[in-house]
Amino acid sequence: MAEALSQTEIEALLATMAVADEEPPSTLEAEVPSGGGENLIGAAPQIHMAEGLVFLPLHKRRRAAAGHALAAAQFPYAVPAAAYESYNFRRPDKLSKDQMRSLQMLHENFAGYFITSLSAHLRAQVQVSLLSIEQIPYDEYIKTVSESLLNILNMDALAGQAILEVDFAILFSMFDRLLGGKGAAGKVVRDLTDIEKMLASTIVEMALLDLKAAWETVLPMDFVVASMETSPQFVQIVPGNDTIVLMLFEIMIGDYRGAMRLCMPYLLIKPILNRLSAQRWFVSDKKKASATHGKQLASRLNTTSVPCVARLGVSSLTVADLAGLEVGQVLPMTVSPEASDVPGKPKGRLGTVDLLVGDQVKFRGRTGLRGRKLAVQIEQVVAPRVELVAHREQSHLTLGDKK
Repeated sequence: MAEALSQTEIEALLATMAVADEEPPSTLEAEVPSGGGENLIGAAPQIHMAEGLVFLPLHKRRRAAAGHALAAAQFPYAVPAAAYESYNFRRPDKLSKDQMRSLQMLHENFAGYFITSLSAHLRAQVQVSLLSIEQIPYDEYIKTVSESLLNILNMDALAGQAILEVDFAILFSMFDRLLGGKGAAGKVVRDLTDIEKMLASTIVEMALLDLKAAWETVLPMDFVVASMETSPQFVQIVPGNDTIVLMLFEIMIGDYRGAMRLCMPYLLIKPILNRLSAQRWFVSDKKKASATHGKQLASRLNTTSVPCVARLGVSSLTVADLAGLEVGQVLPMTVSPEASDVPGKPKGRLGTVDLLVGDQVKFRGRTGLRGRKLAVQIEQVVAPRVELVAHREQSHLTLGDKK
């Protein structure tokens, strides 16, 4: 028994046969045989021809149309779709996907660096994230700029300028936190005062240092602020139809957020496009990188300032005794009871002090004078507490004690 057709197949078959029933146009008439109007019953089916086109008889056209209809109904995905994609000549893509991916990862690293710097500067929890990166004409970007601080950047290794744009909403929120507020400044539309310009310069300089650190894997260069503008009509770094690469960042400080954008013209980064390859700058020599990081860490540790306090002694007082202290009153103190750890030194001798770095006792010594200044002569290095020592260093300390 033949398989029954579905409703969809029946409708497709009827629609196709209705089209096939139409006769060819009147201009394509059948040629009559030279024999005139004799009876044509039993003669071979005639084929209509006109200008190189061949038309089959009606019953053959019906059969062919029915076959196409059934095939289309049973195999709806057999016909491949047209393989094409839209291209906007107004916004040409001049950077490859690999280069765009490299720029994305590079500026994600910058966002991570800037989180650390900005959090320490504002003493608040900060989140910086890269939202998008795209290629657009410069005039399309400049039309979207409003109520922002535009920092025109020069780069010593490249010929051209870039723009670092910071939204006024998040910028004034930073000002409010730096001046003792909670960051609820809101969007203010006005020119910056001299104090605000200094605060903004400090924030921008931190961002440029982190941007320099992120770009070191591609090309070591310095970013310098050439000028600061608040009106986009005074900023024209490239012609309006030139392509730029626009990186959009979002800065969140608590419940407040704002945008920061970095605009880099295509002509600016064109000389270093061969360096913007993931295989070129992500696959680096680990030994060389570790040695460089070690030197940087050592140089930063050598210039780090830590508080050092010479503690003459300690004393315990109640709040009532502390409130009742008067000028000239003698306060009994315990002088470094741990001084007996020094071989050959009496316990609690006068002049023995503890040297504290932070809140930890690091050294012990004696007070004295160096010229006209008070001084402390170190006589003992105090071993650090076990919980403050790394596991690798603990083994060395244990071996040293056994010796």
